[in-house]
Amino acid sequence: MKKIGVLTSGGDSPGMNAAIRAVVRKAIYHDIEVYGVYHGYTGLIKGDIKKLEIGSVGDIIHRGGTMLYTARSDEFRTAEGQKKAIDQLNKFGIEGLVVIGGDGSFRGAEKLTEHGFPAIGVPGTIDNDIPGTDFTIGFDTALNTVINAIDKIRDTATSHERTYVIEVMGRNAGDIALWSGLADGAESILIPEEKFQLEDVVSRLMRGHERGKKHSIIVVAEGVGSGAEIGKQLQEATNLETRVSVLGYIQRGGTPTAFDRVLASRLGAKAVDLLLEGKAGRMVGIEQNQIVDHDISEALSKTHQIDKKMYELSQQLSI
Repeated sequence: MKKIGVLTSGGDSPGMNAAIRAVVRKAIYHDIEVYGVYHGYTGLIKGDIKKLEIGSVGDIIHRGGTMLYTARSDEFRTAEGQKKAIDQLNKFGIEGLVVIGGDGSFRGAEKLTEHGFPAIGVPGTIDNDIPGTDFTIGFDTALNTVINAIDKIRDTATSHERTYVIEVMGRNAGDIALWSGLADGAESILIPEEKFQLEDVVSRLMRGHERGKKHSIIVVAEGVGSGAEIGKQLQEATNLETRVSVLGYIQRGGTPTAFDRVLASRLGAKAVDLLLEGKAGRMVGIEQNQIVDHDISEALSKTHQIDKKMYELSQQLSI
């Protein structure tokens, strides 16, 4: 293999640039040419592809977002779009592709492999919802962003003696909510993986209020529903002054943490190794601090699981 490509797709996440850098420099170290595909699968179909050099990825390891930009592509979901993409890869002489992104991006890599084009998936998403890896690139940074925000909101909650409902991202996964809620001592954490009764949340709030607690924090994963609606219901049920904060896209940006930079570097380098070994249709991940790889189709057939013991702990500690 003499030429490989790299693209980022779907939602951006902090650490993607570090992964791109690792792919480029690891490949060049092995005398392989690297081509960057700009604007995800949309750019792949259009042939928005440029050769990358060592200097092309200089000074990006600390930057959030992705230097290759990203976009979602409905056309690539079709067989015709996938054929156009492979035609472009063949046109540039690219023999293997590293795809950095979430499950949608992985399904694109799976399709390329099914068509006979070698592709490797690198998990890059703040949602931490990819089976086959303990952590995804960007999760740790997003988590710390949320924790920092909740710390600030708690100051206001204390000053005004209010209940705050904080809605966080994660799509259909509750990892951001669970980890940030546990780290910030939230009174209740609502995640899509675990059923909850609003009455239980109300009871927990009232118990705290009766023992003199002046403020409370409720963390809600977006996959559960509207934080605004939950906040309204809680205020009506408790008669406690309640405010809602939706953190939104601030969670997707920012300088990646050391953990995400190192994780991205390790995973990006492993993806190149797999292509050099002649492997295709694989995803890389980290399990028990060891870099691993799995069949991408097998990984996508599984459902992301929350750490139930951690969830139980959060309930025990917020009595």
